[in-house]
Amino acid sequence: AEKGSSARPRPAPLNKAALASPLRVVHASFMRYGLFLAPLLAGMLLQAEPSIRLLETDKTLTLKYGDVPILVYHVADVPPPKGVDPIYRRSGFIHPLHAPGGGVVTGIHPDDHYHHLGLWHAWVKTRYGQHSPDFWNLGKSKTGRVRHASIRDRRAGGFTVAQEQVAYLDGPGAEPRVILAETLAVDAVRMAGANVVDYVLTQKNVADQTLELPQYRYGGGIAYRGPLHWNKDNSEYLTSEGLTRKDSHATRARWVAMYGPVAYNKTPQATVAILCHPANHDAPQRIRTWPQGKVFFNYVPVQAKGWSVAPGQSHTLRYRIVVFDGPVKTKAIEARWKAYAAR
Repeated sequence: AEKGSSARPRPAPLNKAALASPLRVVHASFMRYGLFLAPLLAGMLLQAEPSIRLLETDKTLTLKYGDVPILVYHVADVPPPKGVDPIYRRSGFIHPLHAPGGGVVTGIHPDDHYHHLGLWHAWVKTRYGQHSPDFWNLGKSKTGRVRHASIRDRRAGGFTVAQEQVAYLDGPGAEPRVILAETLAVDAVRMAGANVVDYVLTQKNVADQTLELPQYRYGGGIAYRGPLHWNKDNSEYLTSEGLTRKDSHATRARWVAMYGPVAYNKTPQATVAILCHPANHDAPQRIRTWPQGKVFFNYVPVQAKGWSVAPGQSHTLRYRIVVFDGPVKTKAIEARWKAYAAR
């Protein structure tokens, strides 16, 4: 344009040689079309990144990252293996839980404890008036259970469900009484290469008597059963205090990592770390681990001292599950716990 003209200079034509490089094409196009192209490029980048999706059937809620599953929550009762007492059927738990590469990192219905169900929770030793309902040991006591009640909310990265801890005050054949009404919020993200799941449980006593929770070695909180092929030779625990399978039981821990082999393409090993939020009752909570080789874990709010929930009273327990491919990474887990604790 001539000097003093308001016309904008015409950009130089694209160099045909640049077409050999996609990056050069993008750069040249951006230089030519400027801000008009920027929103389009940004949209292309956002579309390329997989997102968390919620898939629903009449039996399950499944969270996926792109096409790779993260977890499955069971709305409907899942029966035990063939030939096992049907009292072990249960809903309201997570299995399978997956590592980022797709490997399964939970176990279900092991023959040593048919009531172990991937990722779940329940109270064990309780007192309710003249009764002592056990919501955990389905086959042993037949006095209580946890069950799914309804779906409260659905969102792209998670869901909220209502659950109930019910007691068979008049025997296992009678209609059970709802003692604790629960709200469980489960949300997942892919963060720094890991599947990160927030597990937020609120329990309210909706009955007419106090539910006593005496001191006991396990129950409540969050429970985890590792893959059934994990054993003393191929798996291990590691706590935030540096303790392992041989010395971690009944100690306090901000986080506990468990790791072992999984069968999938990316890597032969995966780690599951469970973080206890510092706002939880009796945090950092004491833990239950097994020394003999199989992997079971439980954060136990009543391992050190008993607790109780009066009629109309409620409390919230918060945990975060971080699942990543490969062996345990202590510094990375500690950094994740600090970030979680600051929320």
